[in-house]
Amino acid sequence: MHLPSTRIEKTYPHFRKPFRISFVKFVHSIKNLIRSLLVMSHRIAKLTALTPLFTLLIIRILQSCTITAPDPITDNKADQVTLQIYFGQNILLHDLPDYANPEIPDYIPLPDPSIADITDIGATLGRVLFYDKQLSVDNSISCSSCHKQELAFSDVNIASVGVDGTTGRHSMRLVNALYGEDQQFFWDERASSLEDQSTQPIQDHIEMGFSGVDGAPGIQDLISKMEQIPYYPILFDRTFNSEEITEERMQMALAQFIRSIHSFDSRYDEGRGQVGNHIQPFPNFTQEENDGKLLFTTPPVFDPQSRRIDGGLGCAGCHRPPVFDIDPNSLNNAMIHQISGMGPDLTNTRSPSLRDLLGADGSANGPFMHSGFSTEFIDVLAHYNMIGMQMMNNNMDPRLRPGGRPQRLMITQSEAAAVEAFILTLTGENLYSDPKWSNPFVGVAAGK
Repeated sequence: MHLPSTRIEKTYPHFRKPFRISFVKFVHSIKNLIRSLLVMSHRIAKLTALTPLFTLLIIRILQSCTITAPDPITDNKADQVTLQIYFGQNILLHDLPDYANPEIPDYIPLPDPSIADITDIGATLGRVLFYDKQLSVDNSISCSSCHKQELAFSDVNIASVGVDGTTGRHSMRLVNALYGEDQQFFWDERASSLEDQSTQPIQDHIEMGFSGVDGAPGIQDLISKMEQIPYYPILFDRTFNSEEITEERMQMALAQFIRSIHSFDSRYDEGRGQVGNHIQPFPNFTQEENDGKLLFTTPPVFDPQSRRIDGGLGCAGCHRPPVFDIDPNSLNNAMIHQISGMGPDLTNTRSPSLRDLLGADGSANGPFMHSGFSTEFIDVLAHYNMIGMQMMNNNMDPRLRPGGRPQRLMITQSEAAAVEAFILTLTGENLYSDPKWSNPFVGVAAGK
């Protein structure tokens, strides 16, 4: 039976303890006792060959002594005991991180309210799912294996390593997904929503392996596996008022966690907050950085041969400030080769936000673009500086072919340095160190 949760108590005061009947308290206590016994036996079975009677005695001793931070919700003390076994102090049910109320600058467009509903417990469950290697068939790969916090949730590898090979495209950064207008995901935009995207790697035969093809287990096998992992019934119950685990619920929680990841504390944000619009010079920028911002923003002027003769580089036409998200109408950027080297790939029309493209030291947060073709920003500018003819590319963005000819931006060395200096101002700080986006298993013996 499902008993009133803490959320229900807050909403309906008549469910508070003084008004509960003793039978409800008794059943709830039995439920928590059984859950605790199952949890501890799950752990102890791996550590000892003690007799069942002595094992049960140890379970009860551990249950009474494990809590180091008091939980005011005594009916749910057993749940916190269970979570501490796996997460230590990283997840405290009575003191969850604030995911629901981020501090976002007022010049950032409000996200679509239909996708912006984030709860603290929902994002917490998503965080656990994101970092849990048990969501792969051999317990070796998690979402975080390819999307690392220290790299703005990207990967240092050109192709990320999965359970049965490597990925066909580079792992995209996950910064500010909620605030971009384009809400289709993957480089080729095959996922219609972040929810749709979130479990596709889990069900990919190469990435995490629960594909259900060639004899591999499928998503229902994963759900059965998760039902035996003690912390999941607790977290799903807290999030959805039911211990039932479904793919849809996994998607909702993962999407909440990913949408919570944001970066708006860069030098760009400091400067943007001091002026009326993006175009004005920022008082905290150097002259070179302001020059780079102007070059990034101003559209180029071309001659009949598609050579730039005036204006800027026009980067903002596709990568739009202040979020620096991709224009949803963009087509491919003429980078059409595949990591595998096989044939042209014309389908890549998506890009992550350009925020945190570079780390604080100026190095790349992983290789650039879907092909991971370089980690040097000057190579990105060189690509756009002189687009090839690519006669077979019928999906190239027309902004790269002014007058029907591939563009020639004629970028000078000083212009390239200025644009790179500006791109570095888009790098934040909190993204890389905030504990609420970190691995909850770290530092715990039971961690994955």
